[in-house]
Amino acid sequence: MAEVLKLRPEAPEGPVLSELRNGILVITLSNPPANALSMEAMGILQAELDHARDDRSVRVVVVAAAGKLFCAGHDLKQMTAHRADSDKGRAYFEETFATCSRLMQSIVNLPKPVIAAVDGIATAAGCQLVACCDLAITTDRATFGVNGIDVGLFCTTPSVALSRNISRKQAMEMLLTGEMIDAKTARDYGLVNRVVPPEYLNQIVNKYAETIATKSPTAVRMGKKGFYEQAGLGLAKAYDAASRVMIDNMLAHDAEEGIAAFIGKRKPQWTGE
Repeated sequence: MAEVLKLRPEAPEGPVLSELRNGILVITLSNPPANALSMEAMGILQAELDHARDDRSVRVVVVAAAGKLFCAGHDLKQMTAHRADSDKGRAYFEETFATCSRLMQSIVNLPKPVIAAVDGIATAAGCQLVACCDLAITTDRATFGVNGIDVGLFCTTPSVALSRNISRKQAMEMLLTGEMIDAKTARDYGLVNRVVPPEYLNQIVNKYAETIATKSPTAVRMGKKGFYEQAGLGLAKAYDAASRVMIDNMLAHDAEEGIAAFIGKRKPQWTGE
């Protein structure tokens, strides 16, 4: 995505790197070839998201990856090693999936948009990661799957995010067969927004991020929260919830400023309030 810079002096070296530039935080999975979601990787990802949540200088988050794979999911070697534990790994497995569930929910609940930039394979929890992001831009050589079934492990936790992006029939087909889908199919299913040639991925992702970064942070924050809240409600309750968000948004300073700027034919000055 660009030369990798440290977001914070205290940010540790490891399988995840970060760069902050012009309000866009790029978090890069940097442990090829698999870019697996090890406990260490998930811990760093969580820390970066927590920091981004409270950092007013961060307007948009991009999740990218180094190497030929986007993310192959959980580190199965790391997990298998704990089968030798006295409880056959139960405690470690519980910790792993609790950590992953918190991470995925943090992406959805982050008050800033998160864009996945995918070039390569995204499988199992890696596909889940893409599905959790608000937007996903992928190259035409990327593929997606939830193929845990091939090793006797149904991708139940990835199915939560997957089934909230694509139809249940399509999700179950992927989950039951373990077959990979190409980028065009992922777009047709609704898993990703756009498919672009590899050489244009950074350019397109940056264009999306830069465009969003110019919008009112208040409107974006309130709108993202309201979008996901209404999505889980029935029609009448969804409209009630959405109306409350619209009212609060109208009363916010940024909306007052934005409307005044529109009427006055000038550029708005956002304060994030």
